[in-house]
Amino acid sequence: MTLDINRIECLIFDLDGTLVDSEVLCQQAHCDVVPDLDWDAAYLINHYRGIKLVDIVRAIEDRIGQSLGADYELRYRARVAELFDSQLQAFPDVTETVKALDLPRCIASSGPLNKMRHSLGLTGLLPLFEPHLFSSYAIDSWKPEPDLFLHAAEAMGVAPEACLVIEDSGPGIEAAKAAGMQYLLHCPDGHQPPKGYDGPHFSHYASFPLLGPHSQV
Repeated sequence: MTLDINRIECLIFDLDGTLVDSEVLCQQAHCDVVPDLDWDAAYLINHYRGIKLVDIVRAIEDRIGQSLGADYELRYRARVAELFDSQLQAFPDVTETVKALDLPRCIASSGPLNKMRHSLGLTGLLPLFEPHLFSSYAIDSWKPEPDLFLHAAEAMGVAPEACLVIEDSGPGIEAAKAAGMQYLLHCPDGHQPPKGYDGPHFSHYASFPLLGPHSQV
């Protein structure tokens, strides 16, 4: 697929790994909370990027051979918040690029809304997207199902085929395809694209494909 820029009327951004450099922190939190786990953050990223939390928890339980307990999500979320407070950053040039893109925009994330607002607030991105924040938890549907992106498009008043999804994960790209939307992969230097992916991609926000030749980023 090549981008048809002239058809794009709305930008739908994923959050973790797309706007903010949070994937290592999110996966490291599992390692911190489950000391018996012999997977490191790099392994979790390579195998579970974009996968919903309940499925990651199930895989960890299978790996260690025991339940993580009913309170695991609370303990995990608390550790993520601690790591975010001390280390979370937006990707370079995100703020300048988003400001330069003269299109309606929103965020559609698999994370809960309070986590979205926390990371956006820490990185100064919240004013650029609020109130257009859409969470899988609000509609009880997760990528690679298309429901979240379709929900976001409807809320933004834009037809699916006029939306461009910016994602970093295989499940996110599959969800965009299933929703009938254009898609663009954020794959920073040193990251691996989803297996078999050969679609449009970018590595640095300063070279975001929709920026005009005279954009100041």
